[in-house]
Amino acid sequence: MSQIAIRTQNLGKKYQIDKRKTARHRTLREDIMRFLRFNRTKIIHEEFWALQEIDLEIAQGETVGIIGSNGSGKSTLLKLLSRVTWPSVGEIEIFGRIGALLEVGTGFHADLTGRENIYLCGAILGMKRKEIAKHFDEIIAFSDVEEFLDTPVKKFSSGMFLRLAFSVMAHLKSEVLIVDEILAVGDQAFQDKCLGKMQQIAEEGRTVIFVSHQLEMVRSLCKRVLWLENGSLLIDGPASEILEEYKEPAPL
Repeated sequence: MSQIAIRTQNLGKKYQIDKRKTARHRTLREDIMRFLRFNRTKIIHEEFWALQEIDLEIAQGETVGIIGSNGSGKSTLLKLLSRVTWPSVGEIEIFGRIGALLEVGTGFHADLTGRENIYLCGAILGMKRKEIAKHFDEIIAFSDVEEFLDTPVKKFSSGMFLRLAFSVMAHLKSEVLIVDEILAVGDQAFQDKCLGKMQQIAEEGRTVIFVSHQLEMVRSLCKRVLWLENGSLLIDGPASEILEEYKEPAPL
């Protein structure tokens, strides 16, 4: 029986939305005046559940794709699994270290150089300096940014940043790699290179969770797919079956 990498029970995340009728049309001056009159202003909030009642078990070595329309809860789920944010209800159990690439800038300090950020990310993952140094040359070779390694990453283009960020997460040996739609920032050649690396990671027995609207990338990498809609898990099953059904209108 495969060991569990991630388990969730009744996982949910809610946000409070300001429902004052004039909220979206107010000027800065009006906001300041409302702040000064705070005690006399009735604030109306509405609960919005971005994710609810998610029960999952993901085994070590699984390649899992997450699909769904915009606003379906995909990124919220990844942020919860990556511990970027915390659930409103439910539980998450994670067995092993997680490397997450959710958006350009996540996990990097803009004022530090590429070299310094590699060691920073490794330290965040709980790795020792010697362990990071062991993989340093692999990271640089994959990213193709050696010429700019000692430049602050705030001066990087989005493509350069993505190359380095993905390379760091892929080569520092976390047990679970989580990648959001961010790969779309890169060119086709780099996307193909990343896909090949994620396939290699899966063959090593590490877990890969991948969110993308590019269904062919999901099909080529993932054996299992989670289909989210309106914050709920609609279907969980084999990638080939789910992706074929996803082309049709979502069931009510």
